[in-house]
Amino acid sequence: MKKLLSIMLMGMFGLAVPGMGAAGGGGGGGGGDGARTSAPVKPEDPQYGQGVKAIKAGKFAEAITLLDGVVARDNTNADAYNWLAYATRKNGDPAKAIPIYEKALTLDPKHRGAHEYIGEAYLMLGDVAKAKEHLVTLNSLCTFSCSEYRDLKKSIEAYEKNGGKSKPAASR
Repeated sequence: MKKLLSIMLMGMFGLAVPGMGAAGGGGGGGGGDGARTSAPVKPEDPQYGQGVKAIKAGKFAEAITLLDGVVARDNTNADAYNWLAYATRKNGDPAKAIPIYEKALTLDPKHRGAHEYIGEAYLMLGDVAKAKEHLVTLNSLCTFSCSEYRDLKKSIEAYEKNGGKSKPAASR
């Protein structure tokens, strides 16, 4: 009974239930231990993982090249578009990142990371109103406050407090 309750609670909050074959959240990798799932898990593109590693190492130009290849092969991967936009923004081009984030959001309108990061890109461009639109969306997507909402809210507050002088540049 205790295990059943635990599984039910984990399922309610979108957490992976061990042994139930749930897919991983960020990149579509999955895990099963042989348990059946309703849809087969698509194998992760190796360049996707390499692109994410490049981002975490601060090698944004390298990540852009890798992730461009991923989205060329799979134009339905919202996570890959989100990471590509993130690398583009961090590489110094927030304006070019906006349409890439929009593609991610077209594919997955509830992608919390894309909403947070496009909001930060808009702040970099001085468009507080657009950043706030994505904050409102995040507020509706997060049942309880989520890190994406809190992070974007802090960025907006810092931007407003400093009269636009504090922009989310290359942090995160």
